[in-house]
Amino acid sequence: MAETLDRTYAEGLLTVVEAEGVLERVEDELYQVARLVEGNTELREQLSDASVPVEQRLGVIEELLGDQAHQQTVAAVSYIVQAGRGRQLAAVADAFAELAAERRSRALAEVRTAVELSEEQRERLARALGEATGQQIDLKVVVDPAIMGGVVATVGETVIDGSVARRLEDVRARLTSS
Repeated sequence: MAETLDRTYAEGLLTVVEAEGVLERVEDELYQVARLVEGNTELREQLSDASVPVEQRLGVIEELLGDQAHQQTVAAVSYIVQAGRGRQLAAVADAFAELAAERRSRALAEVRTAVELSEEQRERLARALGEATGQQIDLKVVVDPAIMGGVVATVGETVIDGSVARRLEDVRARLTSS
């Protein structure tokens, strides 16, 4: 039920931003904001706490995004929070990105890297993932210093873990089992 509701919110938001002609920008910004909120417990709690007045939660969004994000991104995040779905922001953003990719007949790939990727690196990675999966890929990059280096790519249910953190885990496991 919650997954269906998240998708319903995503469909409504998608319709609005498509009509405004800002789908790609809002899609990217919404995805990045959702990852930020997902990774920050205090922020996530503040945006989802029903005991915090709605005006205060909306003020946090305005302060967080302000002039840095497109007005439609700010409106989308505000709508989700105002509707009492702040805790589901990541799920709605994920559904939004999946729907947008589906509309372009593409698969969505989330790639976690320790550092920001250049446009050329993004294109090469999207091509490589496309060749590996047999699908055209829409790439969402999340900078995650915890992986130390390399990449972790998720396309649908498939996870390709080429991170330094994973390699170190493998080495530790081999050393302790020896």
